[in-house]
Amino acid sequence: MMHVFECFVTWILLAVPVTGLFQSPSSKPSSHPDGGLRSECLWNIMRLTLDEALAVGSQLEIAVINGTEIIPLSPTLAAQCGYSMDSDPWGNTKVFVSLLGCYVDNQADETFNLGLRFQMYGDGLSKKIQHDVTETCSYSRWASREILCDRNYMEVSTLMVTPEVPVTMDGQKVQETWQDAIPDAVAPNSIWKMTFHTPDSKVMVLKDAHRAGYGAMTTPTRLVLRSPYNMPETYAEEVAGVPMEVFSVSTYYKQVRRLAIIVSAAACPTGGLVFTDEVITWYVPRRIPPLISSAFKILETHMGIDGQRLDKTMMAIRRYKLSITESHVVIELPVGSPDGYYKSHAPDYSYHITYTVEPMLELLWRAEDTRADTRYKVLFPITTPLMPRPPHVTESIVPEQKVFNVLLGTFLHDVSLLNITFTTGVLTVTECNARGFDFQEHRFANSSKTFSLQVPFSDEVVLKHNPNPLTTVYFLPLVFGLLILPEQIPFPHPAELEASLEDVVLPTTTGFCDQDNFYISVKYGSQGDNFQIMMLHAGSWRELDTELYSLTDNNTHVSIVVPYTAPDTVFETVQSDSIRARVDLLLLETPNMWQLNDLSLACYFPLTMTECYPNGTVTALAVKVESVRNLNPKYLTLSDQSCKPVFSNDRFAFFSFNLNSCGTTRTFFDNVMAYENEISMHHSMGKHQSRKGLINPDYRHTVSCYYLVNDTETMAFRTRPRNSDPKADPGVGQLVVQMRLAQEVSYDLFYQTEDYPVVKYLQQPLYFEVELMWSTDPRIALVLENCWATLHEDRTTLPSWDLIVKRCENLDDRYIVFHPVVADARIHIPAHVKRFSVKMFTFTTDETVLKEQIFVHCDADLCDTTKPDGICSGQCASPLWNAKPLKPTGSRRGMFISQPPPH
Repeated sequence: MMHVFECFVTWILLAVPVTGLFQSPSSKPSSHPDGGLRSECLWNIMRLTLDEALAVGSQLEIAVINGTEIIPLSPTLAAQCGYSMDSDPWGNTKVFVSLLGCYVDNQADETFNLGLRFQMYGDGLSKKIQHDVTETCSYSRWASREILCDRNYMEVSTLMVTPEVPVTMDGQKVQETWQDAIPDAVAPNSIWKMTFHTPDSKVMVLKDAHRAGYGAMTTPTRLVLRSPYNMPETYAEEVAGVPMEVFSVSTYYKQVRRLAIIVSAAACPTGGLVFTDEVITWYVPRRIPPLISSAFKILETHMGIDGQRLDKTMMAIRRYKLSITESHVVIELPVGSPDGYYKSHAPDYSYHITYTVEPMLELLWRAEDTRADTRYKVLFPITTPLMPRPPHVTESIVPEQKVFNVLLGTFLHDVSLLNITFTTGVLTVTECNARGFDFQEHRFANSSKTFSLQVPFSDEVVLKHNPNPLTTVYFLPLVFGLLILPEQIPFPHPAELEASLEDVVLPTTTGFCDQDNFYISVKYGSQGDNFQIMMLHAGSWRELDTELYSLTDNNTHVSIVVPYTAPDTVFETVQSDSIRARVDLLLLETPNMWQLNDLSLACYFPLTMTECYPNGTVTALAVKVESVRNLNPKYLTLSDQSCKPVFSNDRFAFFSFNLNSCGTTRTFFDNVMAYENEISMHHSMGKHQSRKGLINPDYRHTVSCYYLVNDTETMAFRTRPRNSDPKADPGVGQLVVQMRLAQEVSYDLFYQTEDYPVVKYLQQPLYFEVELMWSTDPRIALVLENCWATLHEDRTTLPSWDLIVKRCENLDDRYIVFHPVVADARIHIPAHVKRFSVKMFTFTTDETVLKEQIFVHCDADLCDTTKPDGICSGQCASPLWNAKPLKPTGSRRGMFISQPPPH
């Protein structure tokens, strides 16, 4: 009868849900026809294999069938009774049972019967699934002593001898009446007590030993003792540099008519491993002193995997090596052998792998003094230390495709990619493919895998910047969200992808001219309107004033119309009937201040420089050209320095004079009468030197008029004295002056009476023109004396705001601009016209904006150009730099005009 210590704690294996995608490198046995269970007899142990397909997604409970009794196996009871279990992370399970274990039906130590019940249950199962397995093994080649080292226990069985052994207790010889000292309950071949050597002695009776977790029983011919590891009565010892755990016991058991004692010992290795990246080397001491006290001879050596012996052919195929040195038995196993499996780990979110394999070493030796045989078997599961395998990111770029091609790997079969974090957020694998990112998983014959991803440069998750005008750097930061199965352990892997391409198409500029304007077209490049248009003005670049010029933008081109008289143009040369003007344009990228492109466009425009009238009047236009950049036209004079321009600005000077004045010379040749005068700058005019101290440049412009002389007449006349000097009778008449609002700076189109009131936005320019109507007298010049704005049509109402004060711009209003007037088909005498512009404004009262109409009024003076002193010195001839603006409060001198209201 077997004596065991029963425990009713369930021994449970957790099998995490897996799929066929995650097979380990070494394939486990395939499912058995009756449910994926298989049993095998391996000498003195029995192995039962449960395929993962049977346990997937469930929890597993194992129990022993002992006749009609079902006894659940707990980890404690398993170690005490000779059961062990190994399960990989995917549910492949192996159960090892010692043939001398508890609940094994032992027939004369030759035939052994065992029944086990496997029960699976879990959320994925509608009901509990049960599989009963029975196995019969035959084994009779027992050695005198057999030692079994399994993963959770040490076992030693010894052949019981029948010769009488003298027994001493407490130093005294036991007499024939020793039976009186042994309890009656102890039957023959039953264990009485046990002395544990730690190496100190500790005595326990059988019942106490069972309670302490030890296994002890007798079979028909053998004494079987079993101890879990790390028990109080076991001890550690280092043998030949290998750490071992030792279990040593003297057992007292009763035989017929005598008391027998057997000293048993088991010593199992707990270390002795050396790891490299390619090989696992396992050292086991060749001589183990706790087990061997005299000379011995090794009779057999066997190596195996998972308890199964391997022959030399299979060892060679697997590249396993078994050798014996003077001090060790050495087994070498290549890392990655198909009998083991790899597993992924992520300590501190860093990818590592391990390799697990379970070799077996079996030795048979014979002691030379007693001739007793010992069979020594060790089942030794080995897992390598964590091996770092940082994933590699490989990127390849085809410039023509403009796509990031990234390959991430290599990973084991148990790693899955869950999601990818971009700068804009997190996308699952499914969402990546739906967005157009081509994500794929690639598997290889060795069960490893990689992941590939394609992201186009044009997607918003890709960041871009330009280190220079022609190059674009594309930058893709991302984090791969990886998952280790079946444990569901997440770990990230960041990556930064970068590509540099010279793929920038710069904007281009083209232009042409007509008789009045430059027409410039800017075609956008690949980066759209990422630039500012700059115009060259007075030798320096400034941003294009969109209020001065007509701009049209259609998202691919921007078109600009620039009048040739615009402030941003320069005059290169002049001829008698034309002027050559140039506009310089620059495309500037900010904030890097890169010059993307430029354009210098020069054209000839029709312009009459000199007009000679039959009545002897001459008008001449002097132009400031680029070569005399520092010229101030208002200081130009005719040959007679008292003859000054009737109108001037910073670019033009307009002269009107009679051929019999201003130092004009006359020359006759053939039938032509030629009149000449010269417009020039006289250096003697020191008081008119430039305010910056620059010397006035040399400037000479000859004005010539040619008259055909058809005939020469001789006239005779006589004189007689006058009685009195001639007197002029005063005449009475009306001169009409009108003020109009132009639609644009060209002053070609004007608002009509029915257009008023005109609606304008704040800061939008208003272009005014004041003209003396129906006069052909070149001696009359129009001068604007004062201009102001009111809220009412009555010019005397308040509040009012001064625009022009004493012929000059209001110094408190920087938005008043005078515009030059040149002769054209409509305007024959420029001195009869004045033009100015002001940006739209509104009145405020107590910081409240008055949204009402605005009326503009002007006082105009008409003067005699032959008398250039006084008001005919020109518009703003003597600016009052420190004068305060005037407010109109009463009547004004001269003519006045009013403009209908803009609002």
